[in-house]
Amino acid sequence: MDSTALIGFLDRGGPALWVIAALSVLTLALILWKVWRLLLTGAWSGAVTDRAVALWQHGQGAEATALLRPRRSLRARLALAAMEAATAPHWGEREAREDTTRIAKSLLNEARSGLRALELIATIAPLIGLLGTVLGMIAAFQALQDSGNSADPSILAGGIWEALLTTAAGMAVAIPASMALTWFESVADHVQADMEDAATRIFTTPHARGAP
Repeated sequence: MDSTALIGFLDRGGPALWVIAALSVLTLALILWKVWRLLLTGAWSGAVTDRAVALWQHGQGAEATALLRPRRSLRARLALAAMEAATAPHWGEREAREDTTRIAKSLLNEARSGLRALELIATIAPLIGLLGTVLGMIAAFQALQDSGNSADPSILAGGIWEALLTTAAGMAVAIPASMALTWFESVADHVQADMEDAATRIFTTPHARGAP
């Protein structure tokens, strides 16, 4: 579809279809950006963190922290923070756990960044489409009333068809946005579970207060 045909198609749906088209571009941009961010933060890689926690549990605290320090994944940053908090001489276990929890919340907010926007798009796109359809139906029936006895059913059908475009377009945007949102939330939940597991293993290691 060339640009002229695309503009003509959008014009037939009215302002609502233009808004939905903008939301579709924003949705695609958000999904690509979120995948890129999750790749950068190692959302699908936890082997190094598991290895570091295993070293910690075997009393090799220095090796564990050295393995984690250059890593930028969410799991590695949390595990390193937990190890440093667990060995901080001026903190008790309660303070160490509280500081680790604070850092974990910050990291999880980073993992879930952008999800509110996707949730909003998934919610409002069908509503905008429905609004466009209602406005289109009103216009179609006004045209039918104005035409009086000479009303052409094909003209009414064409108006209704154009009005329904916005509802279909709104759903077409909302469905992938909802699917992406669910997937990203599952990834964030998996990361959270791994972070909680790593922190628990670190703080329950008997030598934790004396390592590394």
